[in-house]
Amino acid sequence: MALGAQFGARGLDHLRKMLGDPLFVPSHRGMTPTPLALGLQVPLAAALAQLRDLVTSARAFDPARDEFTVHVACSDYVQSALLLDFTLALRSQGGAPGLRIALRPADAARLEAQMEKGEVDVAVLTPEGIAEPLRSRPLFEERYVFIARRGHPALRRPVDVQRFCELEHVMVSPRGGSFATPVDEVLDAQGLRRRVVVSASTFHSVLDLVERSDLVALVPARLVEGRPNRLRVLEPPLPVPGFAIHMAWHNRNHGDAAQRWVREQLVAFAREVSVMQKTDSRRP
Repeated sequence: MALGAQFGARGLDHLRKMLGDPLFVPSHRGMTPTPLALGLQVPLAAALAQLRDLVTSARAFDPARDEFTVHVACSDYVQSALLLDFTLALRSQGGAPGLRIALRPADAARLEAQMEKGEVDVAVLTPEGIAEPLRSRPLFEERYVFIARRGHPALRRPVDVQRFCELEHVMVSPRGGSFATPVDEVLDAQGLRRRVVVSASTFHSVLDLVERSDLVALVPARLVEGRPNRLRVLEPPLPVPGFAIHMAWHNRNHGDAAQRWVREQLVAFAREVSVMQKTDSRRP
């Protein structure tokens, strides 16, 4: 963040007098920061963040009484796998009747700027989409499963890698247009190639297509847990790399008591769900 945005015009004039440096000089592109101004940006931003933490942490917060809104950026997968159940759990507990949760699509390229402006408070996504200046915390690890509709003729006998590749697949391409995922890289290393005939933009579309046709798919396991008994859920016939889901937030919200409370609740909920799933997977 620029010094001018941090201090305003009057504060910047005071800083110039105190430091004996113009901080900004005219150039053909407008105003150019001096070396001293460039060197001050990072330590001053950190100091201001600490000051915000002290002020906001001192404010009393009561989730049972206060009204507040949290804007969460995530994918349709994260909504289905975690955040919808999390939202319902908070509502059923009645511990935060004044809480409103706004879910919006995640845009990793714009996430940091959105958080700086206050348009997004928390993001739940893979760690690759989290820029280095943002704070983050792991929530859970996910794995892939192989799905087909019940009664699919290909499932009358075990599906090996060769038959897996011969089936018609549907996959998710969040940005649209792609017909390959890291799974295809694994297959390519073995000299194999699967038949991806549909590229969908959401996992909900994938599940719907698989239930209504002879298409098959690899999907995150949490998407199909507890789903109506219209799908066969199997282990993939080849090793498929999973992925991690993290929670990210900006320094501007780090010390806010309401935001911190929501983050802590989300971490606890994700941990509880993961423990339940591990317990269920061990049952005969």
